[in-house]
Amino acid sequence: MRDFYCQCGNTLFFRNTRCLQCDRRVGFAPGAGRMTALEPLGGGLWQVPGAGRIQGAVYRLCDNATRHAICNWLIPEATPHAQCQSCRLTRTLPDLDQPRHAELWGKLESAKRHLLFNLMQLGLPIVDRRQDPEAGLAFDFLADRDSTTEFTRPIAGQAPVNTGHANGVITINIAEADDVARARMREQMGEHYRTLLGHFRHEIGHYYWSRLVADGGPLAACRTLFGDDRADYAAALKRYYRDGAPGDWQARFITPYASAHPWEDWAETWAHYLHMRDTLETAVEFSLVTPPPWRHAADDFDALMHGWTQLAIGMNAVNRSMGLPDAYPFVISGPTHEKLAFIHCLVADHESAAA
Repeated sequence: MRDFYCQCGNTLFFRNTRCLQCDRRVGFAPGAGRMTALEPLGGGLWQVPGAGRIQGAVYRLCDNATRHAICNWLIPEATPHAQCQSCRLTRTLPDLDQPRHAELWGKLESAKRHLLFNLMQLGLPIVDRRQDPEAGLAFDFLADRDSTTEFTRPIAGQAPVNTGHANGVITINIAEADDVARARMREQMGEHYRTLLGHFRHEIGHYYWSRLVADGGPLAACRTLFGDDRADYAAALKRYYRDGAPGDWQARFITPYASAHPWEDWAETWAHYLHMRDTLETAVEFSLVTPPPWRHAADDFDALMHGWTQLAIGMNAVNRSMGLPDAYPFVISGPTHEKLAFIHCLVADHESAAA
């Protein structure tokens, strides 16, 4: 995540809605890719003050900011939509009259905005349902259990909600936004790492498999690395949940779940690549590591991996010094390295075009 600054010079973070130094309203302008201070013009309009590339630009607040106080993305004055680019991608909401649903929905939207910012930085295509009614991107946020029971009691008459992807629609069970429920699921599934942002990154990986690989992309090369995606998906998942991952999974996969089916291997590796890029970007922005070569040569995967390895070792050492679990509990084997390099090359083509 990039470092941002208010026009007054104070540091801004991606989730901020107000500058703590000058007390101005602040928001994120997706087209410009930056956080900015705002001054009210009246009539629901806000203008960017001071110097800078978007000085004088006029915006409106997202409807989810004014009605629910959960969004900080801005809408250009001439744009007819009531919601921002991110919020328009949400197709279905949970029942906001239910206890805690609004709070958890806010966390889901925050994670989605973080994801979309990363995708925009990498120049990846974001084709929504309006542009492509059959396979465009959309999000359904649903609930199947009572949030007042820490998501342990099913809601009567509500079908189970499985987090997943289908033809561009990403469904997230809002229980994933609850820290206790997510930790319980992590223990039940025997996972070392389970985060809300990680779910978004995994599911968007399925979307990009369709966009970048299956739809006229390097499908044969992908099958060579990840396996034949034509294998029966339902049968593969049933086998995985019955038998678990093979004993040597670390030699070939980034996570146990990646061993379930080639689609899941792709999605897990894709999510891991986004983890790496975002964390490295953050480390550079806050001067935790020196600016790396890959900032100037998008195809330099070896430089990226070298930087990542050094940062991961440091993060784990810091966590251990504080008595915490490793921040990075993964092993990148030779086959996983090749898979990450394959994804890097696909992304680099878009990143170079967007530069």
